[in-house]
Amino acid sequence: MQTELNRLEELILDNPRIPFTRKTIVDEEQLLDQLDLVRINLPEAFEEASEILRQKEEIFLQAEEYAQDIIESAQQQADQLLDEMGIVRQAEIEAAQLRSSVQQECDELQQKTLSEIEQTRMQAMQELEQMRQMAIAECEEIQDGADEYADAVLTRIEQQLSDMLRVIRNGRQQLRGGGEEKSSVKEDNLPEVS
Repeated sequence: MQTELNRLEELILDNPRIPFTRKTIVDEEQLLDQLDLVRINLPEAFEEASEILRQKEEIFLQAEEYAQDIIESAQQQADQLLDEMGIVRQAEIEAAQLRSSVQQECDELQQKTLSEIEQTRMQAMQELEQMRQMAIAECEEIQDGADEYADAVLTRIEQQLSDMLRVIRNGRQQLRGGGEEKSSVKEDNLPEVS
């Protein structure tokens, strides 16, 4: 078809022109023969054009189906990704809840431990204070007993010294009495010193 059109163009261009015009002298018989050839080839050209259009439509349909497949695949992947993200999000929420629960239990255990430690410390302080008071009371009691014992011992020594002093004075008086009545001081007259 293209060849016949080219020949028709050559037929027009190769023929002589009328001077000072854009007209060309063409052999009518040759022109009609060439047009007949074009008419003969037109159904084939239409068929080729129809085939091209059919192929174009088929390619378009295939491209549309391919694009639809891509869209559906992308949608499936997006849905799957959203599901996975939902699972991950749920796992993150559960992990956060577990972490919060563990932290709360740790805080409660810490407070309980600190309370028990403080209670034990207060109890120990009370017991130490009781022991200190008891020790002070025992020390005071021992001190009082020691003071009483020392006072009793000193009283007895004082009494013995007083008796000895009395004996010594009596002996001196006897010595001053002229010596006529010399008598020895018996040992049993002396008080025992213990």
